[in-house]
Amino acid sequence: MNGAAYVRVSSRAQDDATQRDAIERAARARGDAIARWYAEKRSAKTTQRAELQRLRDDARAGHVRRLYVFKLDRIARSGIRDTFEIVEELRAAGVEIITVADGFSLDGPAADVILAVMSWAAKMERLAINERIAAARERIEAEGGRWGRPSRVDRATRERAAELQRDGKTVREIAKTLHVPRSTIARALATSRKDGAREGADRPQDPPPS
Repeated sequence: MNGAAYVRVSSRAQDDATQRDAIERAARARGDAIARWYAEKRSAKTTQRAELQRLRDDARAGHVRRLYVFKLDRIARSGIRDTFEIVEELRAAGVEIITVADGFSLDGPAADVILAVMSWAAKMERLAINERIAAARERIEAEGGRWGRPSRVDRATRERAAELQRDGKTVREIAKTLHVPRSTIARALATSRKDGAREGADRPQDPPPS
């Protein structure tokens, strides 16, 4: 049988090669070939994802009969309700769902109980990750550090960009002059303005005239 597969990673820095390899091996073991791939790099905290929607549309149109996923949380990690909704929608369209790495089947009387537990666990894991990220960000900023990726422009480039902006140059013109992407220059200028405002607020004020 020609099957379909849905793969997802959370960020553009990741790739889905491991998921694809595991799915292809599982499909071959069943005598299937993956004819349709649905792949995206989006967080599963929302179900409003382009490739997931395309999968749902194709399932309703009868184009998908057997769907492979690496794990159920690739479809949804936003809670039991969302996971049930998507799985039941696919089942109603006649789609057989096969999870490769979860170690359980979505067929049989115990499937809904297992599905609920796995959905809850996926949501708890996502919330725990968010809490750890928030705690790390708070600690770094409290220590005077800056959260996020290192800036692609150094201080001298930021100062030059600010100088060009004061001369009336647009962000596009500044980016072209400095050979830096426009979005990067825009962020650098915003950072310069924030730093300038912070320095102004921290600077001791002259006493009022007597």
